[in-house]
Amino acid sequence: MSTLKARLEADMTRALKARDELVLNTLRMTLTAVKTAEVSGKQSRELTDDEVLKIIAKQAKQRTEAAEAFDAGDRPEQAARERAEGVVLAEYLPKQLSDDELSALVDEVFATEGFTGPADMGKAMKAVQAKVAGRADGKLVAGLVKAKLTG
Repeated sequence: MSTLKARLEADMTRALKARDELVLNTLRMTLTAVKTAEVSGKQSRELTDDEVLKIIAKQAKQRTEAAEAFDAGDRPEQAARERAEGVVLAEYLPKQLSDDELSALVDEVFATEGFTGPADMGKAMKAVQAKVAGRADGKLVAGLVKAKLTG
């Protein structure tokens, strides 16, 4: 069993004993997504920590998007709950890069790889995403890369 999955399960058990409904439900939904991914495909398998991390990141992104949708629909209680669940999930994700750190990383990749124009967008994104490794929002990364290629 991956250590991250084991940590999620242990934390879920603690939340159950502490009667912390928010943490319990958030981790329960996340573990369900992990187990669904494990049994998808032709043969069930154990996920690696990196794969579990991607699922947690996807769950956190869904919470952010749901909170924005609830805000737009004038439902602040549900938006607050989604944000609170996002905070719970953020504890399992790597620290996000600051704007300055991300910009410096993009500059570094461009300096070493020599990307020149919009035709290199795909290659540039792939190179930058490899360095970022889930520590920044994809839209933000794409915006910086596009600005660097066109500017």
